Amino acid sequence: MEHSKIAVLGAGSWGTALSIVLCSKGHHVNLWMRNEEQYKEMTNTGRSQKYLPGIDLPKNLNMYLDLEKAMVDSDAILISVSSQAVRGILKKIKPYLKGHEVIINAAKGLEKETHLRISEVVAEELPENPFVVLSGPSHAEEVSNNMPTTVVVASKSKEIAEFVQDLFITSTFRVYTNPDVIGVELGGSLKNVIAFGAGIVDGLGYGDNAKAALITRGISEIARLGNVMGADISTFAGLSGIGDLIVTCTSMHSRNRRAGILIGQGHTLEETLKEIGMVVEGIATTKVAYELAQKYGIEMPITQEIYDVIYNGGSAKNAVHNLMTRNRTHEIEEVVSNSNLKW
Repeated sequence: MEHSKIAVLGAGSWGTALSIVLCSKGHHVNLWMRNEEQYKEMTNTGRSQKYLPGIDLPKNLNMYLDLEKAMVDSDAILISVSSQAVRGILKKIKPYLKGHEVIINAAKGLEKETHLRISEVVAEELPENPFVVLSGPSHAEEVSNNMPTTVVVASKSKEIAEFVQDLFITSTFRVYTNPDVIGVELGGSLKNVIAFGAGIVDGLGYGDNAKAALITRGISEIARLGNVMGADISTFAGLSGIGDLIVTCTSMHSRNRRAGILIGQGHTLEETLKEIGMVVEGIATTKVAYELAQKYGIEMPITQEIYDVIYNGGSAKNAVHNLMTRNRTHEIEEVVSNSNLKW
């Protein structure tokens, strides 16, 4: 394919790792960041020690503090800021857009105040621009080390999804396409809630049995909410569902799991966030998921217990006890079904 010009907004671990992938394909990549100290470090040393220690940045990666300069003549804009910061960044870039640029969202979360998915936020702020969400089991640390990774891109437009697929796909970064924007967004967002719970299980010193149960029952909760919000159930059996859930619940690369471990060990939320030192998406998403479950009148017991721990100061040990002593029920799974989606 022809080389494209891409502005990457956000130089955290994921934005930087995706920039490395794009640079490896010869694209013209402009990485924008707001932190001047970080900019100086990255331009002077060719590394991002806080986010991707030990990784040499590509020589063809252009770095900017000036947002307007980073955006000039872009074919695509990759958003890699925290989900709560997305709307603000969209408002800032609006004056520099021509309307044809493909907006690619790599943030995994839901807007706290509005309960909107990121595609809905983009539709409100930039209704003219085509939208794609990129999600799946993909730790930045592994991607930047060129380890085999698979992700999924979803868009209402098959043509736009395939354009983004071609932008990224390499021999070590495999990209699938999917028409289910809602499902891919919800899977990528809600898995952070369950991963936080998996960390709590680890922090309490419980074993693999408990974590396997949490992951399995967690995907059922995600699918239950996804179903009432218009997602295709089969999406949750894929990369952005069970795939992302497995990797986030089992890896120490996961901030959400690490935060849960600290809570399970008895640390306060304030101490936990200070220790992690980066955005823990699952904390805001837990609140949104809990409120959405109330709105739609569906049972999400794991989410409810994690909400109680985070927002009401509930005991992590009691949360596990409450889940284990719920009224007995059947296991009739919502996760796997035939897809009815047509593209």
